Amino acid sequence: MIQVKNLCKTFVKYEKESGLIGMMKAFFNAKKVNKIAVDNIDFEIKPGEIVGYIGANGAGKSTTIKMLSGILNPTEGEVSVFGLDPKKDRIKNAYNIGVVFGQRTQLWWDLPLVETYSILKEIYNVSDEDFEKRMKFFDDVLDINDFIKSPVRTLSLGQRMRADIAASLLHNPKVLFLDEPTVGLDVIAKQKMRQAIKMMNEEFNTTVILTTHDLDDIEELCKRIIIIDEGKIIYDGSLQKIKNDYGYMKNVVFDVKEKNVSELSIAADFKLSNEDFIQEVSPNKLSITFNKLKVSVSDITSQVMGIYHVVDIQITETDIEDIVRNIYDKGYKYE
Repeated sequence: MIQVKNLCKTFVKYEKESGLIGMMKAFFNAKKVNKIAVDNIDFEIKPGEIVGYIGANGAGKSTTIKMLSGILNPTEGEVSVFGLDPKKDRIKNAYNIGVVFGQRTQLWWDLPLVETYSILKEIYNVSDEDFEKRMKFFDDVLDINDFIKSPVRTLSLGQRMRADIAASLLHNPKVLFLDEPTVGLDVIAKQKMRQAIKMMNEEFNTTVILTTHDLDDIEELCKRIIIIDEGKIIYDGSLQKIKNDYGYMKNVVFDVKEKNVSELSIAADFKLSNEDFIQEVSPNKLSITFNKLKVSVSDITSQVMGIYHVVDIQITETDIEDIVRNIYDKGYKYE
């Protein structure tokens, strides 16, 4: 289990005035400024969970991951990763974790990929039997044999990301930290990566903490999300709950035979505000976005079908990206 209590991280930076005089002043008497990156956060993550850890740039995501992995020391607070303090037990903790940073690699740049894995095998004391078993599994889910003999510097971004995930899981860690694992990948490569993460979680019961700006990753992989903003946690709970609480807007698009389409009067009938009921009309099309807690699809559909000859209907829920934006805009209060 991962436990975080009252975790804080403050960075000290030095500010100087512009110009030569400002530089000279800073040399003798630099102004100290404390920047709080992580501000008194608490959470627990159970073994085998896949948790999305999301927030805007500078919210504190990567700083938290670096403290959990032992790269950074907390300013205050406690961290326990499966019974170990990453700050005090860095070497032992390294055997328990795997880390993948989207824009960085742990692979040896000029060596063939297969040699990198051989080196990691020796570093982590992986037995020959376990090594063969895991390499076969990685090929099954990541297709690494297609490029395993190529130097790392010749790999495409998608290939390198797959290779990095395999490298991070070679020693069968209890926790896998993924920081933007699909950044820069095309649609097909992203889908393969997500499928691989799912399968590895199921096969090894690996706990996964995922930070990402691609909310499709969250939709496909995570049942629980933690949202951090300006160093503070503003939401920790199920993805479904936050959809229920904030994903109350639904969109229905009607394709109709008629070219002349007018807006409905249903907003006035149900006393809906402009925020709860939005209409867009165009030839042969009527799009309605509405608050599903205040009016039903059947109410809208029956009125539309009483006026127009409906050819097709498309219904979509609010996506997670809009939900997160809504949370930021309305200032969700987490307790």
